[in-house]
Amino acid sequence: MMNWKGLVNYRFWRHRLIYPLISVVVALSLCLSTPLPGKAIDLLPLIFQGAQLFQLSNISDRQEVDLGKQINQQLQGSDIRLYRNSQVNNYVRQIGQRLVAYSDRPDIPYTFQVVDDDGINAFATMGGFVYINTGTIKAAANEAELASVIGHEMGHIGGKHALKQMRQKALESGLLTAAGLDRNQAVALGVQVARNLPRSRQNEFDADQRGLRTLTRAGYAQSAMPAFMQKLVSKSSTPAFLSTHPATGDRIEALKRAINSQPSNRGGGLDGAAYKANIRPL
Repeated sequence: MMNWKGLVNYRFWRHRLIYPLISVVVALSLCLSTPLPGKAIDLLPLIFQGAQLFQLSNISDRQEVDLGKQINQQLQGSDIRLYRNSQVNNYVRQIGQRLVAYSDRPDIPYTFQVVDDDGINAFATMGGFVYINTGTIKAAANEAELASVIGHEMGHIGGKHALKQMRQKALESGLLTAAGLDRNQAVALGVQVARNLPRSRQNEFDADQRGLRTLTRAGYAQSAMPAFMQKLVSKSSTPAFLSTHPATGDRIEALKRAINSQPSNRGGGLDGAAYKANIRPL
């Protein structure tokens, strides 16, 4: 008499095992068919160091934060010198954390750092890392203006602009394989995106609108964002903060239209004397 129970179990386990095996074969075939330019793929590192590869199209928040930490370490080890005064650092962190709760991505950890540089500049990288030059802090007339700069950079993080730009750059350079992007390559690209690459018109407009919404929800004066930009445009030389940001005049007009369409009666952060007291060490 045939053992039907044994046959059913055999077929069940055969189906459970065959599909994962097919997935592995397909993955390996993709790796073999997508070599790096001028360099064959070594399969062993891909298999045994899979945790060090990033799929930039569907990277998790945890992976993004981990990658951001490594980019931050690389930046600090190169041309970034952090400002060490505790009063100023704590003040900037307080402003940043006030904005986090009203941002597009409040569930990731944010790190706000002051860069010891008199140039007017600010930038951000993935995983919640925001950098503000001391020159930018001194150029702001009040807390709301500084918050508008921080909010704009948080807008880039909210829109995942650096990740999208990294993916595009990796594709253009032939670095992105079917298996993903190597960790070291990802960090190097992240540093390049944060510091050197010009930002697209679309991303800047998007970060402005995201930043304005965050600024408004947090109770700051909406007018501070276009006011700070206008002040910088009026300077005799274009600050670094705007030199890689296209169409500043158009962005100011877009912000004014957004404010007029959704005005707010909350006008916090305009006390210039209180602001100067908080940044007195500068």
